[in-house]
Amino acid sequence: MATALHTEEFQRLAQALAEARTQAGISQYELADRLGVDQSFVSKYEAGRRRLDVIEFLRIVAAIGRDY
Repeated sequence: MATALHTEEFQRLAQALAEARTQAGISQYELADRLGVDQSFVSKYEAGRRRLDVIEFLRIVAAIGRDY
């Protein structure tokens, strides 16, 4: 069984979050600033190298300006 980071579902989620951020005109650095984290946090989850918990996901969606 694939680990959570390597599932097709997680890869689609990471890609969707990256696309939503890009469509909102927000850089990884700006999103990281809004979240109070380092840019590497954003880079890692978008690249599928870091798993997100539900609270992190909700914070990211809100920081991008999307409804959840």
